[in-house]
Amino acid sequence: MVTVAIQAGGQSRRMGRDKGLVLLAGRPMISHVIERTAELGDDILITTNQPADYAFLGLPMASDPVPGAGSLSGLHTALQAARGDTVVVLACDMPFVCAPLFEYMLRLSSESDVVIPLREGEFEPLHAVYRRSCLAALGSALAAGEKRMISFFPFVRVRPVESDELDRFDPKGMSFFNVNTPAELEMAERLYRSQAPSDRT
Repeated sequence: MVTVAIQAGGQSRRMGRDKGLVLLAGRPMISHVIERTAELGDDILITTNQPADYAFLGLPMASDPVPGAGSLSGLHTALQAARGDTVVVLACDMPFVCAPLFEYMLRLSSESDVVIPLREGEFEPLHAVYRRSCLAALGSALAAGEKRMISFFPFVRVRPVESDELDRFDPKGMSFFNVNTPAELEMAERLYRSQAPSDRT
């Protein structure tokens, strides 16, 4: 079983408001992410510390036990709350996520605990596939005061997805376009309008 876990309701300091709820092409940004990834899993989970703001989605939600504890804690929350043993984890501010790329990553996940894009030497932890087998290492990292999302990687099986693999499915890197600022939201609007209707889902 596969759960799609979308991380939402962050502090969004640069945007000035909750990124998941800002409108892109007239709809909340998180709605675009859900639409593009709904077929990847058996269920969808929203992790947020503002569950009332996302109640309109009608989806299961999970909140961090300590709000504001950071992304590593959010990942632990997602894996702990997920119904599936395999969890697609992505941020709510990636409206052009590529489902075929995630399908490929899911195929790789049977022999790894983490399948994660590696772009220009940097991991993309909020665009990755995790197995619940990571929970023990994740819990140990949190108990040790770690904050970095990759801090537990030495203790699990990690399968990096290299640039040549990423380019096969997403040569323009649109999956990794984050909308963090009002200027990037304007750019996302232009990109959305430039896409063919068949590429918008």
